[in-house]
Amino acid sequence: MAYLARIESDGANAIDLSAIEPPAIATTGTPVAGFLTLEWAIIRDARNDRLWTIRPVGALRRWWEGLLGRGIPKLANERLETLRRMAVLSWNYGRSVSGEDIDDFLAAGFTPDQYELLVGSVRAALRPSPSPQFVRAAA
Repeated sequence: MAYLARIESDGANAIDLSAIEPPAIATTGTPVAGFLTLEWAIIRDARNDRLWTIRPVGALRRWWEGLLGRGIPKLANERLETLRRMAVLSWNYGRSVSGEDIDDFLAAGFTPDQYELLVGSVRAALRPSPSPQFVRAAA
């Protein structure tokens, strides 16, 4: 990632991020499902980003972050930053994202299918996996 962020682990909300593995690459070298490996990494990493990281930066926040010696978390590429913003919103709100944010996502060059893939992958990762003690053995 193009920024440094403090990663805070929350043991109570452990999530298996292996559900968001990148899709298989076709023989042409283009991703089958619509995201590049770097974009999948941004989607996975957005799970650790807080909502304050996507708010507009004002003078007071810039001063406060400078005082604490932290930078403003933002990716250098605007298209990837838009993907990160949508991923952070999807991790926190699921499909309840405002239309303006979806419009920004689509204006950055992403497709509606990629939005559905993003939200579906995030929801799949958040879905609790069945506990081994409750899984019935096949007879």
